[in-house]
Amino acid sequence: MGIRAAIAMLAMLLSAAAALAHPHVFVEARAEVVFDDQKRVHAVRHVWRFDEAFTAFAVQGLDADGDGDLTRAELQPLAQINVESLAEFGFFTFLYRGGAEVAFAEPEEYWLDFYGGRLTLFYTLPLSEPIIADASSLTLDVFDPSYFVAFEMAKEHPFALVDAPDTCKLSFTPPPELDAQTATTLAEIPASERQLSSDLLEVTETLSNSATIGCS
Repeated sequence: MGIRAAIAMLAMLLSAAAALAHPHVFVEARAEVVFDDQKRVHAVRHVWRFDEAFTAFAVQGLDADGDGDLTRAELQPLAQINVESLAEFGFFTFLYRGGAEVAFAEPEEYWLDFYGGRLTLFYTLPLSEPIIADASSLTLDVFDPSYFVAFEMAKEHPFALVDAPDTCKLSFTPPPELDAQTATTLAEIPASERQLSSDLLEVTETLSNSATIGCS
């Protein structure tokens, strides 16, 4: 498969994410909440490591020089299509302050690495405007409400604060465990079905990895 075909197929796969129900992509994730020199929250920095099956599909035809290795330069077109396609789904990143959603700007500093048979996407998602983190806490959710992509946060330091004031603290709440019956029902939904039932949506929309940031 050539690079254009691989990128086109990946774009189609990501574009179907909002419509398909059960997880087709599995991601090990870390997220950093980054403060600027004025002690304002100004970006969320992501590290997402994709599963081996998705990686094998995504990298077909990308080894341009045939040396068996994939450089950042060879992976850059794929990184770009990843980032551009994720925009349609809000980058699976949702930030709230006092119940109001905070807007993000376009991503920056994005690239892909390939090691251990898996792709890892690195990218920084800046806020549209930096915000002061004060006694009104911030909540950061990382998840796919449609459950097309299943996010599992890193065991150690799933979320972190970068350059935050000493008065700021972060707490992490993992998503609830799916009961066996619901997990089985989701796994059996064929790709041809384009919409989750309302009862399943009520479940998948609770599967967020949540970090709460408060600064006294």
